[in-house]
Amino acid sequence: MTSIDTVPGDRAGQIEQRGIEYVPDGERHGRPRELFALWAAPNVNYVSLTLGGMLTGLLGLSWQAGLVITVLGNLLWVLIGILAASGTSSGTPSEVVSRTMFGIRGNRVNIAITGWLLCVSYIALNLAAAALAAFALADVFGWQPGKPAQVALVIVIAAVTLTLSVYGHATITRLYQPFSAVLGGAFLILGGYVLTHTNWDWRPAEPLHGAALIAAWMAGIAIIGSGPLSYLNSADFARYLPRSTSARSVAGWTFLGAFLPSTIISGLGVLAGTVIDMTDPQTTLRAILPGWFYPVFLLAVVLGLIANNAMTAYSSGLALQAIGVKLRRSVSVLLDGTVGILVTLYALFVSENFLDTVSQALQLSIVLVGPSVAIYVADILLRRNDYDGEQLSDETPGSPFWYSAGVNWHGTIALLTGMVAAALCADTDVYLGPVARALSGIDLSLPVGILVTGGLYTVLMRGRVRATM
Repeated sequence: MTSIDTVPGDRAGQIEQRGIEYVPDGERHGRPRELFALWAAPNVNYVSLTLGGMLTGLLGLSWQAGLVITVLGNLLWVLIGILAASGTSSGTPSEVVSRTMFGIRGNRVNIAITGWLLCVSYIALNLAAAALAAFALADVFGWQPGKPAQVALVIVIAAVTLTLSVYGHATITRLYQPFSAVLGGAFLILGGYVLTHTNWDWRPAEPLHGAALIAAWMAGIAIIGSGPLSYLNSADFARYLPRSTSARSVAGWTFLGAFLPSTIISGLGVLAGTVIDMTDPQTTLRAILPGWFYPVFLLAVVLGLIANNAMTAYSSGLALQAIGVKLRRSVSVLLDGTVGILVTLYALFVSENFLDTVSQALQLSIVLVGPSVAIYVADILLRRNDYDGEQLSDETPGSPFWYSAGVNWHGTIALLTGMVAAALCADTDVYLGPVARALSGIDLSLPVGILVTGGLYTVLMRGRVRATM
């Protein structure tokens, strides 16, 4: 099988030449098992630890319930694995495959929101978290950087991240193998200390019962599930694999690479919540970690967030191209990264509650990403993962995916209907839907959004898929 170092335009250590365009068979390479480390590195991270801690600290669940919820929520990585298989079939990224669902023009609007806007938001949040960990690390060594030095640290972290994103697929694939090993080792040590200090007799101060308990369970699954559902871009990293690659292998290695670290580290966050306050784990974990390991942990936090952000910035560049911006992928990545840096600097040094505002907005993103993933999976199943990348790359009015004036109204109606249904059932800090209110705060937005959207799209498109195949 062709090596990643011998394929023109996609070599480790060289800037990737392709953007959203179709990858022909002669440039396909690699093995599906490479996807394991590719997905493990960005998911061995501080975010998963924090989300796990929220189950006991914020929702008031028992640690036993928290562990079960981390498994249930992370099982949604199965859907992201299915999405990844479309990249191998089509030779195009997710941002292009979704033209089958929304049409050429309709997809530009879809990607502007579900691709570009969400990516930039996550870039800013991850960069801010990495910067705070770097500030804490500097403090460990007796240096308290002033504002100019803090700005410089933000820019340095962003520069490392964007360098990976600009070099692209082959470099990311190659480097994430040692990244995943280093990060896995650091969090394995962290796990040992967490397990040693876990209070196995811990119980919530006010145990939940009845509707309150059900509401906490559903909220917990949504919190954990929001992680995998945000990765609508999984086909971006599978599109270079040979067309003959088994779809099950692509889906399976993607799922395992993300599911295992996310579940384990979220579980550690649950258990850590029995002994420390997990609202600020990068600070409070210091109480149960030895002095020599705390700076190692902070370095791992920074590296993990860089790995996560590099993939996000990579896909944001593809999203910008898919919207219709005529820039090379490397330039579009740098443009998005610059936006992310500016948002981060504003959040850290100007606005006292900007990140809280962004976080609250992302709570509502489950209303969007759940239906979006559902419609994508439904399309893959209807088409039996049979996509023609050259047809998908045709943006002219004669394209099979032009539909009606460039919009697939069946897909648009299914998505909007699912979003409305999910919104009616949502319960967040900023919005309470009427169904959730009637159910005493039980949030059913995740299952309702997925089932309504996927079911309606299947009904509307079942007889029309063959016309575009």
